[in-house]
Amino acid sequence: MTDETSLSFENLALAPALIAAVREIGYEAPSPIQAQCIPHLLAGRDLIGQAQTGTGKTAAFALPILSRIDLARRVPQALVLAPTRELAIQVAEAFQTYARYLEGFHILPVYGGQGMGQQLRQLARGVHVIVGTPGRVMDHLRRETLNLEQLTTLVLDEADEMLRMGFIEDVEWILEHTPPTRQTALFSATMPPAIRKIAERYLNQPAEVRIQAKTATVEAINQQYWLVSGLQKLDALTRILDAEDVDAMIIFVRTKTETVELAEKLEARGYEAAALNGDMSQVLREKVIDRLKRGTLDIIIATDVAARGLDVERITHVVNYDVPYDTETYIHRIGRTGRAGRKGTAILFVAPRERRMLRAIEQATRQPIQQMRLPTLQDIADRRIEQFKAQLVETLDNQDLGFYRELVDQMVAEELGEPADIAAAMAFLMHRERPLVAPAEPAEPREAPREWRPEGRPRRERRGGENLRRYTVDVGREHGVLPKDIVGALANEGGIAARQIGAIRLFDTYSTVELPADLPEECFRLLKKTWVRNQRLNLQPMEGDQRPPRKTLTLKSGEASQRRSGGDESRAPGRRRARIDGDE
Repeated sequence: MTDETSLSFENLALAPALIAAVREIGYEAPSPIQAQCIPHLLAGRDLIGQAQTGTGKTAAFALPILSRIDLARRVPQALVLAPTRELAIQVAEAFQTYARYLEGFHILPVYGGQGMGQQLRQLARGVHVIVGTPGRVMDHLRRETLNLEQLTTLVLDEADEMLRMGFIEDVEWILEHTPPTRQTALFSATMPPAIRKIAERYLNQPAEVRIQAKTATVEAINQQYWLVSGLQKLDALTRILDAEDVDAMIIFVRTKTETVELAEKLEARGYEAAALNGDMSQVLREKVIDRLKRGTLDIIIATDVAARGLDVERITHVVNYDVPYDTETYIHRIGRTGRAGRKGTAILFVAPRERRMLRAIEQATRQPIQQMRLPTLQDIADRRIEQFKAQLVETLDNQDLGFYRELVDQMVAEELGEPADIAAAMAFLMHRERPLVAPAEPAEPREAPREWRPEGRPRRERRGGENLRRYTVDVGREHGVLPKDIVGALANEGGIAARQIGAIRLFDTYSTVELPADLPEECFRLLKKTWVRNQRLNLQPMEGDQRPPRKTLTLKSGEASQRRSGGDESRAPGRRRARIDGDE
């Protein structure tokens, strides 16, 4: 095989539409796992890939699958199993991004907690690729709403995580319900004995690829992340620009269109910003970089390809406005600052479901990334005041102010105002567009629980005047849940009509919901086992305002029972969940 360091995507025999897509995304060359896995998968071989998150493994299986898809047949030809809802969505989004030039391509993520009706409609219309969590895929197979008879490729993504979460028996059940002629690819960060047994039993003479994730020390760069919530990205970015000591900044986004749109928005807010993307001519690109070097431009918004080879010493800040696709790209991006022995700052905007990539980046950079406190409007106002004072002192020390002093004296003589009032009016005029006084701070999300109830519904009563009872569920704000997610699960999995659901209150690690006091026992059992946002609801009746103690959960595979107490105690990291057959 060709040395992977010299490979390009053109060398990998991918469909031209896919090569165009990855070039537009910003991929310059295949990562090691892509270079080694894609040829095997294109050739139809089964494969075992051992690689950490952030090495580019999604593209390693998505690109060959897309190259071999028959778009004329609207039937499931590939199935990707993922351990969590969040990963399933991420993988589906990646497929969609790579397939942007494949006309008529359809992909469907399926997972628990999402309305079954929506998934059924999409399946009825026909899809080419399914990305799903084991429990929901099993549900569809049992209902016979998912037909895998024409499946050609099956991917087990993060198999060790599925083992840890207790899904391996579900995975085996699904494997047994797929055609024996299928191609199978198994990806796992580690290879415990149980995963090795799966590979030996279900894979046919697989090729094996093992990738050690690259790491790099970035000690000269102060890395921070902001968890995207509440404020929009643009508002957060402008606060950072106003509060940080920024000499020059490069902001990375994923697409060429975004570079232009974000540059225009920043210019409209008074910043010297310009786009840098692959559609620009070399002459125009060089002009932008020259302006950045000379200090007539402070901010450039760039794609990864356009920023290739960029070396400007005055760049003090790199902002990852969009999370990169892999850790190597992140390291390249933040390397644009901290040059020539200078300190640099790298800021990463992370959505809650992108935390997996955040952890992978920390491993790759061998450095924890601190969560940043977004500057308040008062912080920004204080900084502007200090800057204004510094400008005044410099002007008093270095400028001849005789003419202006005479002008002020003339205004005082004409009784237009006292000297202090005139100076205050001048300061106001100078800062009319960027006030020194902080406006009212927008309300931040409350720490108190949020409550949702259907419009016009009285608190403890449903239609017909029947009483409701309060229950607790083991999913809360820190899991990213919304009231509609809980309502969807109750309606779709428990068969409870929306009119029968009372107030929903979201706490950090759990929520409360008002349901009929006469909830049938069968419905109660179903809802205890239903999953939302990758958390088992574990529905429990609640007396007063205190959560009841949790029952012992007995885990399979011979593990010891675990007991969780009441209160707001959240599940400890790494703790294995109880496996519920057929649920997701």
